[in-house]
Amino acid sequence: MNKTLRQLFTAVIVLFTILGLSTTIITAIRATSLNADTRNTRALYHEFGAPRGSILAADGTVLAKSDPSNDAFKYQRSYSNGPLYAPVTGFFSISQRADRGVEASRNSLLSGESDSLFWQRIKSTLTGSDNKGANIETSISTSLQQVAYNALGNQSGAVVAIEPKTGRILAMVSTPSYDPNVLATHDGNALTENYANLTQDPANPMLNNATSQLFPPGSTFKTVVAAAALETGQYQTDTQIPAGASYTLPGTVTDLTNVDARANGANNTISLEDALAYSSNTAFAQLGVALGQDKISDIATKLGFGSSIVVDGTDSTGLPIRAVASKYPTSMTDDKLALASIGQGDMVETPLQNALIAAAIANDGTLMRPTLVDRVRASDLSVLSETKASTMSEPFSADTANKLTQMMQAVVTKDSPSLAPAGVSVAAKTGTAQTGVGNTGIDGWVMGFAPADDPKIAVAVVVTNTYGYGVEAAGPIFRSVLEEALKQ
Repeated sequence: MNKTLRQLFTAVIVLFTILGLSTTIITAIRATSLNADTRNTRALYHEFGAPRGSILAADGTVLAKSDPSNDAFKYQRSYSNGPLYAPVTGFFSISQRADRGVEASRNSLLSGESDSLFWQRIKSTLTGSDNKGANIETSISTSLQQVAYNALGNQSGAVVAIEPKTGRILAMVSTPSYDPNVLATHDGNALTENYANLTQDPANPMLNNATSQLFPPGSTFKTVVAAAALETGQYQTDTQIPAGASYTLPGTVTDLTNVDARANGANNTISLEDALAYSSNTAFAQLGVALGQDKISDIATKLGFGSSIVVDGTDSTGLPIRAVASKYPTSMTDDKLALASIGQGDMVETPLQNALIAAAIANDGTLMRPTLVDRVRASDLSVLSETKASTMSEPFSADTANKLTQMMQAVVTKDSPSLAPAGVSVAAKTGTAQTGVGNTGIDGWVMGFAPADDPKIAVAVVVTNTYGYGVEAAGPIFRSVLEEALKQ
């Protein structure tokens, strides 16, 4: 072979090598990112060219489905009672795809592209039929979701209801909400305008207040401080602790007071049970300082504070639904620790986190991992996966949980009987958090569970920027959800 032919041969080999490498990079290494690129119209038409799986409630009610359409996209997503279930479903559109809710967390299954649907894709290819996505069966109770949504009404807030023994989320409501149907339109101009209107709305309706927003928990956090005290073995429900009409925050001239004179105790002391029942700020502030932040932080961390909590999905199924990390401050001076011990200062948490605290107490000190999906079925109704209940942590002993239950029952019987449906024993804690925001600067809370002796449901309710006290703002919503749950 002469020199010219050798050079030509070498050049051809180099070119083929470059071609092979570039093809490998595009088809294998960069395939996922290219498919996800919103500019990739081929991927877009592929996604909308086959029926996406449905999202269902626990009773089989269809929350989201794909309908045939008379345009280039072949199928259009539709949402039944969209605003009611938006925090659960999320949305799927021609420009934004799926970036929240079950639409995102189970995207590969809904689209039919998951590895678990490999043989179904082969069958569709051989028969020439559409590759149908899997159906996602959630744990959501349609009746509880509706009752909670109606009870919140025009107020801003959230409701989370959990089955304590399993961690199944029975209701997840956030208000104000939005209609995913306006984002499912195939009209690009309308979609752009609708999305802009929603994202620029000062009320932020697309934000899931249940999992993605942090609020000061107010006096509901006293349950965690009480748990830390009981766990030391040095405190019982009848242990007398320092209280009084006022308490000067350490190192300051700021006096902390109580709303209810009963919270002052007698002779500047009060039992631990009555301190929780009457929500004594002076007692819990001093108790928190006496315990120290490490003991409280230990319980809070086991309950989920400081970590993002996965509610549904994995990186392999899509974009997981994650609750933002609730925050118990660290390296606090004693004045900050006192405020944190009554759920104020820099203390913030999600409504989901507060529901998990109630659920852990209800379940004898065992916190079950929260889940939103019960099972996944292929289009032929075969079960691809089924969620099993699993333990998230053991934040405190069953003995502590039983004592907390007794104390939370006292909250209802001694101070807030309106929280309990007739004939039902309820364990609860109210909270009124000062925020300094808006005209009222108050977030009203109630968290708890029922029946107290055999818990079926744990609930957390927050109403933001409200008036009065937590029992007034969130109490009626809490009671309505319990009443509906205990009918079933």
